[in-house]
Amino acid sequence: MAPKDRPLTSIEICAGAGGQAIGLHQAGFKHLALVEIDKHAVETLEWNIKHRSNWSWEKQYCDVVSDDVNNFRPIPSERHPDAGLKKPVEFLGGHLRRGDLDLLAGGVPCPPFSHAGKQLGKDDERDLFPRMLELVDELHPKAVMIENVRGIKDAKFVDYRTYIEARLAGGRAKRPETGVEEDFVGMGYEICEWEVLEASDFGVPQLRPRAVLVAIRKDVLGNIKFVWPTPEGEVFSVYRALKESMKARYEPYISMGGDVGKTARESLDRWLRQASRAAVEKKDGGIAPTLVGGSKKHGGADLGPSRAKAAWETLGVSGMGVANTYE
Repeated sequence: MAPKDRPLTSIEICAGAGGQAIGLHQAGFKHLALVEIDKHAVETLEWNIKHRSNWSWEKQYCDVVSDDVNNFRPIPSERHPDAGLKKPVEFLGGHLRRGDLDLLAGGVPCPPFSHAGKQLGKDDERDLFPRMLELVDELHPKAVMIENVRGIKDAKFVDYRTYIEARLAGGRAKRPETGVEEDFVGMGYEICEWEVLEASDFGVPQLRPRAVLVAIRKDVLGNIKFVWPTPEGEVFSVYRALKESMKARYEPYISMGGDVGKTARESLDRWLRQASRAAVEKKDGGIAPTLVGGSKKHGGADLGPSRAKAAWETLGVSGMGVANTYE
């Protein structure tokens, strides 16, 4: 999608702590901006950019925007002459222009569509699909990728999904504000896929199904057919994922010797036995339950309801608290 003499560029909204940003980076994208409202997540994003290997490009050219995405203005305009990206100017040789960006991505808030919530959809104040569509219109990127919970694929949201698709690709749909059907011209995109992918099929030690929408500008896509990556086929268990870090967490206490060292060694051995047994005996291969992302409105993230905490317990992880670091 980009000339061979320059990297693929991306902007990600609702970037969170940067998990998707890391994945896109591994896929070859260089981030011009990462936008996130939560200040703690922003600190993590900044730390990642500063400390992750091979992120020197982002250190020089990426804006980490700590603000509400509704206030994000990536391109200057008559109404917002002082807007625009800052650090990327050096790479771009000026301000970002409409049509220049390769990918606009975003994991817009999921509570409006989550089975764990009230599923208010468009009536939820946290629904940021309208803002995503505004940014697509403003930036006109070559490709768009939107991630959300699988609940958005439920039948009750078919009209809203049809509206989003019509805004991107054209077609007839009901406008959410009025419920009246309209014919939309679209923004020149082709809806390649809107599919539910399971993270554990791709090497993530966690049950995490997510609906992913991919749309590519028609002038870019041409006759090329979009194809999803092939699932890896092998489950990556929590035991494999945490084994080395768990050893590192316990090592300072084991090295103390005496009663403390003995207790630490017994605790580590107990976890190793329990987690490794789960990897062999559990039908899911010993992957973790879905982490509950929560929201600022409802107190933030945790390890989930009672059933999920019980599942964590079989993996040797206490649902009442998880250490943040072994240092």
